[in-house]
Amino acid sequence: MSPDTGPLGGPLSIAAAEFPARAPQRLKVSFEFSPPKTEAAERTLWETVVRLAPLRPTFFSVTYGAGGSTRQRTHETVVRLKKETGVDPAAHLTCVGATRDEIDEIARSYWDAGIRHIVALRGDPPSGMGGKYSAHPGGYANAAELITGLKKIGPFQISAAAYPEKHPDSADTAADLENLKRKVDAGADRCITQFFFECDDFLRFRDRAAAASIAAPIVPGIMPVSNFQAVTRIAGLCGSKVPTWFANLFDGLDEDVETRRMIAATVAGDLCRRLRDEGVDQFHFYTLNRADLTFAICHLLGVRPQ
Repeated sequence: MSPDTGPLGGPLSIAAAEFPARAPQRLKVSFEFSPPKTEAAERTLWETVVRLAPLRPTFFSVTYGAGGSTRQRTHETVVRLKKETGVDPAAHLTCVGATRDEIDEIARSYWDAGIRHIVALRGDPPSGMGGKYSAHPGGYANAAELITGLKKIGPFQISAAAYPEKHPDSADTAADLENLKRKVDAGADRCITQFFFECDDFLRFRDRAAAASIAAPIVPGIMPVSNFQAVTRIAGLCGSKVPTWFANLFDGLDEDVETRRMIAATVAGDLCRRLRDEGVDQFHFYTLNRADLTFAICHLLGVRPQ
């Protein structure tokens, strides 16, 4: 892929792509939400849930704010998803801002509520992404320790985070991969990646993980974003690069919301198609609590209401 032309040029252009209505083997998808902060946001979230649930995702995940700031809202959202959707929910849980005993208590409360899937993360510092992280005194130092602790509480299904372009706090890609292996060896069942825009970045990462004997599935995290300024800010904090071709696609569209959304769906859909052609059969979508772009991409890939 040329870094200047991007996914819309050359023989793999969207015009020539095949998006079968019925894929030979149905792809597996999962969707991430954030707990709502207002009544209006809560309405939007549940409209999104109602829209996406018929796609029969393998799970819904619910994020956990920096420093555990959304702990109660995360718990309430996960429990409601469990009761009302028929889709297994996964609760994010981090090491930040709590002792081991406090985190273990949270995990037990999830188990008692019937929640069997945890997305185990080191977490961002209370100041948010980009701040300096330090382990809580008496807490879990990192995600691998957290996973080990969770497995002692119960046979949770565990998802862990992976970074195709390296976590911002890692010294280099080798150290980052070693950390991922520690999480898998501790009991992680799958690795969900940070969002990315270049297919080759994921494929190289998948190859490196296989060479490092990381046996857990590597699931690409897909973020269909129509707001270029927003994605640039988020990418800068989490270590994802924004290619030149991506910036060029949104040039001059600051006031044209509909065109931006069409481009976002096209780019993300093409990325997923390329990954599918390379053998990827699971996708995790960062929905930003909005259904339309994610639903459209799933439709293109043949993942439709049953």
